Amino acid sequence: MVTPLRLLAILASVSIALAGCAPTSAGPPPGAGMQATVPLTIRTASGTRSYAVEVASTPQEQARGLMYRTSLPDHGGMIFPMVPPRDASFWMKNTYIPLDMIFIRADGTIARIAANTVPEDLTPVPSGEPVAAVLEIVGGGAAADGIAEGDVVEWKNR
Repeated sequence: MVTPLRLLAILASVSIALAGCAPTSAGPPPGAGMQATVPLTIRTASGTRSYAVEVASTPQEQARGLMYRTSLPDHGGMIFPMVPPRDASFWMKNTYIPLDMIFIRADGTIARIAANTVPEDLTPVPSGEPVAAVLEIVGGGAAADGIAEGDVVEWKNR
């Protein structure tokens, strides 16, 4: 026989389990708003470009990245430091805006630019070689600012 107290405990357990299965596409998780930014510069053939970027330094921040964002500020973005440098692969799950993914070697030079990645595409976007960081900016931003492979990226944590 199930007592009223035992029934309440069972219902509470079921409620907690179902809450953990809720779809994440309903909106951003708590705390997914803008973080503090750090200055970042990119030295290009035609001059220096300045950005203010969020740093995704924890595994949780890196897993969330720019998911659920509907816009980025002008010359804003997010940098994903990787210590030690490694092959990286990113996807666009729950990312609603096109992004340029800029893969950065340990010496600060740009190894690869994946331009205008497709929102919500689950196809992995690989770095192609070990990288020390990945910078995500608004799609088309690299071309608009004349950013190319071989340019040099510097930021506060570097």
